[in-house]
Amino acid sequence: MEFDTLEDVWEFWVKYGRQVGFDVRKHYINKSKNDGKITSRGFVCAKQGIRGKEKEDMIRTRNRDDTRTNCPVRFYVSLVRESGKFKVSDFVGEHNHTFHLSETVYIMRSQRKISEVHAGLIELASSSGIKPKAAHELMSREAGGRANLGFTELDQKNYLRTRRQKNLVYGQAACLLGYFQDQLTKNPSFQYGVQLDNIEQITNIFLANARMVIDYANFGDLVTFDTTYGTNIELRPLGVFTDFNHHRGLTVFGAALLYDETAESFKWLFESFLVAHAGKRPKTIFTDQDPAMAKALSEVMPNTYHGLCTWHIMQNGIKHLGNLMKDGSSFLQVFKTCMFELNDENEFEKTWEDMIDTYGIHDRSWLDGIYKLKGKWAKCYMKNEFTLGIRSTQLSESLNGDLKDYLKSDLDVAEFFEHFDRVIEQKRERELQAEFNARQKFPQLGLKNSPLLKQAVQVYTPVIFRMLYDQYDLASAARIKNCQEDSLVHTYTIEFMHQLGEFIVSYDTTDKTFACSCRKFEIFGILCCHVLKVFDCLDIKTIPDMYILKR
Repeated sequence: MEFDTLEDVWEFWVKYGRQVGFDVRKHYINKSKNDGKITSRGFVCAKQGIRGKEKEDMIRTRNRDDTRTNCPVRFYVSLVRESGKFKVSDFVGEHNHTFHLSETVYIMRSQRKISEVHAGLIELASSSGIKPKAAHELMSREAGGRANLGFTELDQKNYLRTRRQKNLVYGQAACLLGYFQDQLTKNPSFQYGVQLDNIEQITNIFLANARMVIDYANFGDLVTFDTTYGTNIELRPLGVFTDFNHHRGLTVFGAALLYDETAESFKWLFESFLVAHAGKRPKTIFTDQDPAMAKALSEVMPNTYHGLCTWHIMQNGIKHLGNLMKDGSSFLQVFKTCMFELNDENEFEKTWEDMIDTYGIHDRSWLDGIYKLKGKWAKCYMKNEFTLGIRSTQLSESLNGDLKDYLKSDLDVAEFFEHFDRVIEQKRERELQAEFNARQKFPQLGLKNSPLLKQAVQVYTPVIFRMLYDQYDLASAARIKNCQEDSLVHTYTIEFMHQLGEFIVSYDTTDKTFACSCRKFEIFGILCCHVLKVFDCLDIKTIPDMYILKR
């Protein structure tokens, strides 16, 4: 046989090995000293030769199985100078080992190769968060079976690892800065910050893309900040700034990978956050019970109300006072009552003291510490703060769940942020779906002729409209017990039939403003049923513009 090129020879030998059922490899190569041309080339069975003695004598952590059988099969070609072709000069075809099954020949090393097309699909699947096993299964089915794909799942994993190593050839810092530069090229509004240590290595990283900047401009009156999710192999804390959007869905304002959780790191982070968002400070921020975080917030955002996550407080309470919650004890329920239900400060103080006396708490160190912070977690002390009904940082739990589904511990920093961007895009897609539904269909009006409800269904998103509708419904069950009118302020006492408690609504006739003792509008952003009852008394048929928040 004659071949035009050595590539043709190798292609023939690979196909021959596949047909017969043995793996192949290249052997020797000879070149002319005069002109450097290849004069002869050898190809053999992959089982040719035996393991060298020096390898046998090496001390290994584990012994590898033998693959060589000193198989004599060979296929040598030599260059014919006159024609420039390669002609078979020697061939031995008798093997000394069993052949592979036709169903398994695709696993042989010589039969496996990742094409450019498949390489692109592997990278696309990886950047989309599709796990290698699932991606390999999909490509196998598309090719008509694993035997037709051309590579194994192990080849796929090795390809991704090699690509990652190439990306990190200049180190993680350079790779990260390259990622930031790429983001800036796509959108100049992308914001980022890095903090260096005393040997100029990157420690803390903050970023906010253009969408986060826009969302913060609209919804940045309240922020929750959570660092409970540890990511990558070093378990560096991931800090995420979040809040509700106008559909009561999660929106993200920024993210950070922190080297540690010291006051200095948090101070740098909060300062970077404000720089990214043009210095706009939120009215309220919720965090966990971290002293370092509290110290940094008091320095960077002294005028922002700092609330504590009730979920973290409950977990710490169980940790420190779990012995008081055994054997059917109602201690936890009383503690929750102090936290979530009591509206009057005097009632809170009495209930708190009764709780301590009833359960005979001797070690009060944790309780005394949390009591000093009552203004950050007790409902009765938060009546003047804008919270949107949020009392915890658990808003970010759905985000943490998505991150755990898609992120792996061996990711480098740049890869981590690429995958984080993808998770944020999924959240954004849910917001767009909610936006589509809000424009596509409207909630049914139980009272079809109400001007106020007709207005509300137009200006509010469906989820906010339903909240207002519930207040409108409650207003129908309320009655005005008493009304005092003077030249400037009218005061209304509102009560519900068969329910204890009264609410005071004052109406300033000068600037046409309302204030209710429940402070629902100041806290939650929508009018309460008590004010809506007074609307009915004053024959006000629509919501004044000042009571429809921009958010």
